[in-house]
Amino acid sequence: LDGAPDIMMLAFKPQNLSAFAHDIGARFGPATTLMSILAGVTAAQLRSIFPKAGAIIRAMPNLAAGIGLGVTALYAEAADATVRETGNRLTAPLGSVTWLQDEALFDAVTALSGCGPGFVFRFIDAVAQAGAALGLPAKQALQLALKTVEGAAVMASVSAEPPAVLADRVASPGGATRAGLDVLDDGAALARLMQATLAAAAKRSAELAQG
Repeated sequence: LDGAPDIMMLAFKPQNLSAFAHDIGARFGPATTLMSILAGVTAAQLRSIFPKAGAIIRAMPNLAAGIGLGVTALYAEAADATVRETGNRLTAPLGSVTWLQDEALFDAVTALSGCGPGFVFRFIDAVAQAGAALGLPAKQALQLALKTVEGAAVMASVSAEPPAVLADRVASPGGATRAGLDVLDDGAALARLMQATLAAAAKRSAELAQG
């Protein structure tokens, strides 16, 4: 590198951070915006390693960023308008962007949107298996499950109503959807399952950050 870069993105395994800092960290200047997607490495840690850098932004994209449909959570030490514009510009091609006010929420973000695709994949597989158990050919059940989840997600994303309201609107009193929802809602079974799932993921995320 010749001179201080305008933007530097850290996108490698966190354990390699010390080698990176030794190699080019000294080249950073006050005009350098440093964006990091290193899981578990805080803004304060980055500041101590790269004291010459300007703005420091932490980012947590998720899997669907690879197809431009992801969501990226951003946090900056001082998220003024210029910093936000830079962060938005760098991550908008990956999908949607949301800014965190509290850096401590990154473990929750990791559990929800970072790990979330894995949980959704498992849900789709479970729905497909349930359809196959009712007699549908497995391949057809999977196709129906995939397209049902895809369509419902798009509808929820463009609706002014929250998903809970949409679910109730689909369910006619005494109808088939209501019968199924009664199973999911009994004792808040699905809500409790997802709370436990995300809590386990967030706990592990925090443990990994501690090394």
